Amino acid sequence: MQAEGKTVIFTNGCFDLLHEGHADLLRKSAELGDVLVVGLNSDTGVHRLKGEERPVQTEAERAKALLELDAVDAVAVFQEDIPWNIVHALKPDYITKGGDYAPDNVVGADLVKDVIIFPLKEGFSTTATIQKMKLKRSDNV
Repeated sequence: MQAEGKTVIFTNGCFDLLHEGHADLLRKSAELGDVLVVGLNSDTGVHRLKGEERPVQTEAERAKALLELDAVDAVAVFQEDIPWNIVHALKPDYITKGGDYAPDNVVGADLVKDVIIFPLKEGFSTTATIQKMKLKRSDNV
């Protein structure tokens, strides 16, 4: 893609329950270039990283939801805990992450022009959403 003169942006995550915080990151990421590729943790990867009850949605469902967003051009599912193989193969121009990361801790930072960290959108979290759903369910029982 870079050979075609396009700027490629890469971000990654679980995107288990897509929310406004995710959408904000993806919109801002897409604005940096021509092509946004999202690395998506596989179901087994989400389970390892987030615990026994996750993922809520399958990787196919999560990938489809991401691809429905105008900001996202492609989704690549990865099995490892970190997307090293995708970043190494893709060689994006920029990597973006949410504010809970430091640029020095981003996989592939040494392979790109820059790592851009966007502040987290306050009040949005998949874990918090799941907790709210559990509380509401227990209130109704």
